[in-house]
Amino acid sequence: MTDKSENFEALMKLSLSGDKRAYAVLLQETARFLRPFLARRINSSSEVDDLLQEILISIHKARHTYDGERPYKPWAYAIAKFRLQDHLRAHYADHLHHAVGLSEVENDLQAPVTKSDITYESISGEIEKLPPKQAAILQMMHQEGYTAKEVADKIGMKESAVKVAAHRAYKILRKILER
Repeated sequence: MTDKSENFEALMKLSLSGDKRAYAVLLQETARFLRPFLARRINSSSEVDDLLQEILISIHKARHTYDGERPYKPWAYAIAKFRLQDHLRAHYADHLHHAVGLSEVENDLQAPVTKSDITYESISGEIEKLPPKQAAILQMMHQEGYTAKEVADKIGMKESAVKVAAHRAYKILRKILER
């Protein structure tokens, strides 16, 4: 065979007429071009081998549906694509089956994931040492409960400037508290 892609149709026609040798070559060559297709989509080589076998069986079962006037490869790829989708659907359904339900972990989610002993009141002395604008922003955001946008409207700044000032204040406080 010089050009295998042109011979797939001929091999299939010979196979359909009962040539077992042509059929064996056709399946070998089909496996050769389908293996990289599957390997790009599935990480496990053993799963690729298993799925490739299933695809070859599907091609064998569907060989009577092959239209000899059409190219072989798109027909084989279509079967491979359907089998791959079935495989992935079963794979992810199995993962979902073993997944823990959200209701089972809700009790754990209610507990805070981080523990902070620091409150605004506990560090208010340090906040008062900040530049007046930063101290006012932190007081409004953390003691009075205003959002950055509300603080910006109250003191006549842009929201982004309030966030930057708050960030700089957090940075100063972090350095002070890490000592």
